[in-house]
Amino acid sequence: MKQSRLAVLICLTLVMALAFGATVSAELVNGRFTTTRKITVEIYDRSNPGGTPPEDNYWTDWIKEGVLRDLNIEVEFVPVPRWTEVEVLNNRLAAGDAPDVCVTYSYPTILTYANMGGVIDLAPYLEEYRDLLPDLWEFLGEQNLYWNKNPETGTIWAIEARLVHDTRINTFVREDWLKKLGIPEPTTLEEFEAMLYAFKENAEVLLGEEADKLIPYSTSFDVGWRNNYLLTSYVPDDFSDRDRYVYGFDDRHLLFPGYKEGVRKLNEWYNAGLIWKDFPLYGPGDRTEDNLMKAGYVGAFMHNWDYPYRDGQEGIHANLQKLVGPEAVYIAVDPFQNDAGAYRKFLPAPIDRKVFLPATNDEPLASLLYINWITKLENRRFLQIGEEGYNHEVLEDGTIKSIAAVGERVMNSPNNIDYTITCNGLDLGDPELNARSLALGYDGVEPRLIVRGYELTNRDARYQKNVSVGDIIAEEGMGPVLSEKRDNLLIQAIVAKPEEFDSVWDRGFQDYLRSGGQAIIDERAAKYDKYYGDK
Repeated sequence: MKQSRLAVLICLTLVMALAFGATVSAELVNGRFTTTRKITVEIYDRSNPGGTPPEDNYWTDWIKEGVLRDLNIEVEFVPVPRWTEVEVLNNRLAAGDAPDVCVTYSYPTILTYANMGGVIDLAPYLEEYRDLLPDLWEFLGEQNLYWNKNPETGTIWAIEARLVHDTRINTFVREDWLKKLGIPEPTTLEEFEAMLYAFKENAEVLLGEEADKLIPYSTSFDVGWRNNYLLTSYVPDDFSDRDRYVYGFDDRHLLFPGYKEGVRKLNEWYNAGLIWKDFPLYGPGDRTEDNLMKAGYVGAFMHNWDYPYRDGQEGIHANLQKLVGPEAVYIAVDPFQNDAGAYRKFLPAPIDRKVFLPATNDEPLASLLYINWITKLENRRFLQIGEEGYNHEVLEDGTIKSIAAVGERVMNSPNNIDYTITCNGLDLGDPELNARSLALGYDGVEPRLIVRGYELTNRDARYQKNVSVGDIIAEEGMGPVLSEKRDNLLIQAIVAKPEEFDSVWDRGFQDYLRSGGQAIIDERAAKYDKYYGDK
């Protein structure tokens, strides 16, 4: 009953918002409101060491001043913890106090509230106000704006940000340790495994009196992300597009065939003492593992494609060099081949975060104009590279070389992606300039490390295709539940005794399916076959 009343209230709000949106367009002069509007915008809080309050800093001041000047809109930023954003956003949506402009990686979260009347259908706004949103249309295009369009109802609950650089993760190893032990860079699973054993067996050579602190391979509670290229190397190369869609709703690829055998390999490494034994103890946002890397104790790990090179003087690379020496460097390697000998990666389509407006938003047009403003090339360019002399310098050929800013101009996220909500990845308006500048975008890091990482992260990639079958009702509200069950299953399977691995895996996997996973599989299969048949 409570949900029913909430749905009725939100539906009434939506009707009012639509009516209001039709009238405010008359109050625009040269794209600017004649009376001041006010909106709230979600911003991720990453709790970065050396960072600034994400809702109140140099960059938010610049945005607020520009949006007020150009659009006569007052903006207030609302921080949401990055690592628990789905739970926090769920709570805010349920309470009716979500920001006017919301951002999330979880489409099921949006769908849950959309089907309760709690999310604004953007389809009529995108069409009616197309001329007022030129930058949004030019940069995202129909592909990203209409990515989530329901083929039957025509509704669009969220637009998809553009992933400029389609990357995922990389496997990193200590280059100086390889050289000290005379080990070539690993190019196969067998060579990588032999390297880990060599790190363990030569701990005193590598760390001297701190040998007992050596960690050959590190991972985190997010096993599926942090080991993805190893795990998916067990997926058969003839895996079909249909099956990728049907089983691909888990973004860690848990349901892909062969995945279990990849987890079994991690279980083997854990029981052999190759994996950081305490990895399950530290949750989202904890910096213990990063500190172990900075201190020079970790030989190898997988993470975001450029992870060790991020965060300037606060990052892993800078601190490792300070504490260990200039020769201490993590390099990206690519050792995991599938059954066809390909270094296959299952990468997403050129989509990223989902941007949507809750039904409690009574300024939908102002919100869309804000999103358009943040998408404008000159605005997102400034946010991405900052101010010359403080955040970057311009070389003779126009290449942008980043400077690790400190103080008020420090960026809490790479290239300020948390503010450029429709753009993830350096985009200066010229692909060649992007590539040159990307290699110089990490102050104090040799360009060769960035170039290598960028080349390997998407080698032999297989990109996701857009499958338009409408909403999958079985997915509603299941994102957090299934993600937690997946993470628990993976951790428990890795730390299990080898002889108990199969029983632990099978029990947890069946629980995942019974808890909603199988219903999603069945609905996805039925809808794929309905719309695509034998195509």
